[in-house]
Amino acid sequence: MLQRSVTLSVMPNDELTIAAERLFDTNGYSATGMDSLTQAAGMSSRTLYKRVGSKAALMGRVLAERDRRFMEAIAVQSVDALFSAVEHWVRTEGARGCLFLRSLAETGGNTPEIAAAVTAHKTAFRHRIHEIVAADLGHEDPALAEQILILAEGATHAAVYRGVTAVSAARSAAGLLVDARR
Repeated sequence: MLQRSVTLSVMPNDELTIAAERLFDTNGYSATGMDSLTQAAGMSSRTLYKRVGSKAALMGRVLAERDRRFMEAIAVQSVDALFSAVEHWVRTEGARGCLFLRSLAETGGNTPEIAAAVTAHKTAFRHRIHEIVAADLGHEDPALAEQILILAEGATHAAVYRGVTAVSAARSAAGLLVDARR
C-alpha cells in the first residue's frame, strides 16, 4: 500500500479534530471562523492556536484524519464492495460532495496545508482503486481502474443532488465494466 507522510499526527478521537471536521464539512472552510471552532471544541483561542498553529493547519489535520477514516472504510477487495463502502460513507457522513475537493476549491489551491492533504489523499485513493481492481480481476487493468475512479468520484458529487441513488447507479455501471473485462 502507498506510504504517505502527514505532518501533523492525529489521534482518531481528538475532540478538536472531530469538532473542526463537522464545522468545515457543514459550513465550508472559508465560512468557518476560529471563534466557532473554539466554541465547538470547548477551548480558548489561545489553546487552539497552541495546539494547531493556524486554521489552515487545523484543516490539514482534519483532512488527514478524514483520509485515514475513508481509506479504512474502503479497505475492500472488490469493485462492488468499493461502491458498497462509498454508499455507506455517503449515508453516514452525508451527501455534501468531497470535502477534499471542496476545501481545495475554496482556497484555490493556494493554501499549502490543504493542497498537500488533498494531493496525498487523491493519490492514495487512485492507488487504492488500482489495487481493488487488480484484486477483483486477478490482474492489473489501469484503464478500468481509471474508469472506476471517475465513477466513484462522480457518484460522490452527484450524491449532493441525487442522493445515495447516484452511488447505486455508479455501482451498476462499474459492475458492467468489470463484467466486460472478465
